[in-house]
Amino acid sequence: MSTKMRNPSCDHSIPRYTKSVLFVILIAAFLTQAVAEEGTTTAGSSTGLTVSTHDLVILVEKTKSFDVLVYDPLPSDVFVQLKKQHEALVELEPNYFSISASNPKNITVDVLGVRPGHLEITAESVPNDAWIVEDLFVRITVANSEAVIYTSIVFGWIYFVAWSISFYPQIYINFKRKSVVGLNFDFLALNIVGFTLYSVFNCGLYWNSNIQAEYASRHPRGLNPVLLNDVVFGLHAMFATIITIIQCFIYERSDQRVSKTASCILGGIAIIVLVTLILAAVGVSQWLDFLYYCSYIKLAMIIKYIPQVLMNYRRKSTIGWSIGNILLDFTGGTLSMLQMILNAYNYDDWVSIFGSFTKFGMGLFSVIFDIVFIVQHYILYRPTHQLSVSTITNATEVAANTKDDEQRY
Repeated sequence: MSTKMRNPSCDHSIPRYTKSVLFVILIAAFLTQAVAEEGTTTAGSSTGLTVSTHDLVILVEKTKSFDVLVYDPLPSDVFVQLKKQHEALVELEPNYFSISASNPKNITVDVLGVRPGHLEITAESVPNDAWIVEDLFVRITVANSEAVIYTSIVFGWIYFVAWSISFYPQIYINFKRKSVVGLNFDFLALNIVGFTLYSVFNCGLYWNSNIQAEYASRHPRGLNPVLLNDVVFGLHAMFATIITIIQCFIYERSDQRVSKTASCILGGIAIIVLVTLILAAVGVSQWLDFLYYCSYIKLAMIIKYIPQVLMNYRRKSTIGWSIGNILLDFTGGTLSMLQMILNAYNYDDWVSIFGSFTKFGMGLFSVIFDIVFIVQHYILYRPTHQLSVSTITNATEVAANTKDDEQRY
């Protein structure tokens, strides 16, 4: 009885892969340390008037309100006029008012939704001192349907969970087979670099006050684009990918290794990251620019699927590549695009898709690759036709399985 042959190439390491990944991770650690040492430089400024909320979501033909509050004592009576970024989206009542310095009272402003969309309410004052109204602004979103809002939220949570657990079917199948044969190392190399840089971007914008100040100066009154779930997802994706990489060192892997093409790509990424890091460190550019370059590289990592597609094609097999990962990724990507479409309809914001195609396009191309993998697994290289060299090694077993297949079909 023959036994499963373990390839003696266990002494094969993955040097190009390891060095490139470690290099990027070390740069990420250096960035974290560097920005932490800068400390907090932002200082509070004098603010006369503010509002009860800077963000308001209302429905078409419905009314909500916000209060104008006196934050600091006023030197004199102030006349305030509210300004709408887009006149036709909402109606304000009152649109202008005065506040007494000697007896200041909060003013309630009613907002009636007229048309779906996004706008910002700002203000001008007499006397015309900027500090009086600099914090008097409200970002307003007018929606068509409350049901669509909640549907979008549900879709968001479902695709977050689907993407988060999509890493584990591959980890499980590697553990069960005690082999990573069939899992492309180029895919893993590009994946860990992409998620590392994605986490650098998220952590920098979410936790570092200096980078947040840089973002605020470029996008006045803009919302921080990074939320806590973005940070958690990126770090979790790094963790799960590292677990998979560790499996590549301890399980059977035959002669698989990172290709020269992928090594060149990783080398190019390392150079870009290093150069932009140095430019930020010496003050030629801002740290925010460095984070943007990291995010651009992550977006380019859609190419990570190509090596696995080619590997499956050459082997005429998907054994070793988890279809569970693909089905979950397909679910997440599809719901992500549906959420964007729902939001575009609900807020009449189609420019978010067609005017800035990056996010939607990334989801679309990811789903396209998922469909390719599904076709490979269930149609072109169906598991019942696939014979794994790691589980079937003698000619008798091969012949028996081939005969069974012929009888079945």
